[in-house]
Parts: sequence; C-alpha cells; structure tokens
Amino acid sequence: MNRIVRPVSGILLRRLALASIIANVGIVVTGGAVRLTASGLGCPTWPRCTDDSYVTTPEMGVYGVIEFGNRMLTFAVGLIALATVLAVLLHRPRRPALLALAVAVFLGIPAQAVIGGITVLTNLNPWVVGLHFLASMAVIAAAYALWRRIGDPDGPTVAVVPAPLRTLARVTTVVTVAVLVVGTWVTGSGPHAGDHGAARNGLDPETISQVHADVVFLLIGLSVALIFAFRAVGAQRATRAAIVLVAVELGQGLIGFVQYFTHVPAILVGVHMLGSCLVLLAALSVQWSTRERRPVTPATEVAATDAADPVPVTA
Repeated sequence: MNRIVRPVSGILLRRLALASIIANVGIVVTGGAVRLTASGLGCPTWPRCTDDSYVTTPEMGVYGVIEFGNRMLTFAVGLIALATVLAVLLHRPRRPALLALAVAVFLGIPAQAVIGGITVLTNLNPWVVGLHFLASMAVIAAAYALWRRIGDPDGPTVAVVPAPLRTLARVTTVVTVAVLVVGTWVTGSGPHAGDHGAARNGLDPETISQVHADVVFLLIGLSVALIFAFRAVGAQRATRAAIVLVAVELGQGLIGFVQYFTHVPAILVGVHMLGSCLVLLAALSVQWSTRERRPVTPATEVAATDAADPVPVTA
C-alpha cells in the first residue's frame, strides 16, 4: 500500500529558510569564537581531528573541544539545508526557482567546510581564513534570497523605483561586499590569528584599518542617499529598508571604532562579526525592496502560452 506524502505548506517552507539563515549566521559567530579563543588548530588536521582520530581526544584539551564542536555544527547547518531542499521538492505547486536556490545553499555548506579544512591544512593562512568567512557570506546571501523568494509570487518582476535608483542600490550592495572583503584584510593583519603560531597577512594594521574605515564611510553615504532618494519617489518600503541599513551600519561602525581604540578585545571582534552578517542582510533587503513580483494572472498565462505557440504560416 502506497503512502501518500502530504505537500509541505509555504509557511513551513519559509520557516525552514529562515532557520537556514539563522543557522548560517550562527556558524559564522561560532567560527569567530574558534579564532578568538585561539582554537583554530585545536584539531590540527582535516578532515580528521588528529592523524588517528576523527574526534577530539582528552590530550587536546579545551581547544580541541571548541574546534571539534564547531565542525559538528556544520552538520547541523547542513541538515537544515537538506530539510529545506526536501521541503521545496514536496511543496505544491512545484517552483523550480526555489529548488535552485535551496540546492545552492545546501551545496554551499560542504564547499564552505572544505575551505575551512584548507585553512587548517595551511596553518590558518590569513588569506584562506578570509575566504572562509566570505564563503559563509555567500551562503547567507543565497539563504536570504531563498527566504524572500518563497514569500514572492511567481509572476513577472516589476520595478518599484526608477532605474537610476535601482543602479544606486546595486552600487551600495557592491560597496557592502567591498567592506566585508577589506574587513577580512583588517582581521588578517590584527592580533586574532586563531592560533598563537599562525601568521598574519603582512599588511600594516593601522593603514588597512583606515582603508576599511574609508570604504565604510562611502557605504554610509550611499545608504543615506538611498533614504532621501527613495522618499523622493514615494517608495515607502524601500525607504524603510534603507533606514534599517543605515542603523545597522552605524551600530557596526561604532563597534568597529570602539574595538580599534580599545586594542581589539576578543568579545567586540565577535560582536563585529555578527554585525557583518546583519549589514549584508540589510543591504540585500534594500536590493529586494526595489522591485516586486506580481501574482500570475490568467492574462499573463495566456500571453505566455501564445508567445510559446508557433505562428502558422500560410502559403
């Protein structure tokens, strides 16, 4: 007797996607805790924890427990992503765009784990560590896109602000990514290497911190410009998203300045990493607010069908 599989509701699907965002942000924070406690080489090899064991041993102490625990969290994040893929497959009606995003998130997690393994095998090379963080940002971006796409209908995309403002929003998103990239260079030049013997990237901390601050000032300026521009055209949803972005940026900037002038305490670095994830999510929210998808109407379906039909040719 065949069992009937009940379709997954859109509400459950969106909750799973939100859980995926939270889980991926969480593993960024816990990964930061590994580095800030100098536990980056608590498991000195990969994929095993030692040459003879896949798990931590008592001789490795608390550093091994912290590093191994973070590795185990990767499996939890992966299970959430897998559950999301299965939920998309069971959702009715089928939505291929959702499946592509869900698979991207799922595949991004083992890819990010491999980069994490390379960081261990290269003795926490700061450039690879930075790439590890940026890979997590890419997975978070894909998870956010999935979450937003689930809430959107499958109709055509319609811009809600003029083209120049959409371009300004895209430039702001690009500058946000630049802030994240330069931020990894700052971290790679600073004192928190993840292990007492790990190398730094050789950049002057004061100089690269100033470059980072300059790019942040540019980002804040663009974000404030978005607020006034969106208000000028009456785009209320986009205006609110831009206001949230500026608020998050100012909070993140304050943390950055305090940690710089207090000689980079570990706890503030951890909070700053969380703030980086929030800045990215806020920037993506602004990007998403510049357009909307309209529900599919019978007229849209007829037009699509007519466009697909061959035009008869008469002799």
